[in-house]
Amino acid sequence: MKAKTKRAARKTSPGANLNAAGLHYDLRLYVAGQTPKSLAAFANLKELCELHLAGKYRIEVIDLVKKPQLARDDQVIAIPTLVRRLPQPIRKIIGDLCDTRRTLIGLDLSDQAGP
Repeated sequence: MKAKTKRAARKTSPGANLNAAGLHYDLRLYVAGQTPKSLAAFANLKELCELHLAGKYRIEVIDLVKKPQLARDDQVIAIPTLVRRLPQPIRKIIGDLCDTRRTLIGLDLSDQAGP
């Protein structure tokens, strides 16, 4: 007869220390060319990822000037738009991502957003 073991249930709030949980972030940044807003969005995203997700993220930049049909994949209606594809659920943030606190909340990293 096999012995049954119980696993302790771990309760955490949504977004609580996801980085420490070993999750990988798959991010898509939709832009339209090399506009100042698009460049700012990429720079802000890169800085945020290096600070809060070091080694646990992948950024794919999709230029809708070159491939406009790709906007349909993630239902992008404004640019720049950041789409967090992983971890699920999918989340979207529109804008240049200059508000770090708001971006962290949008990525469900709100425990790292501070007061």
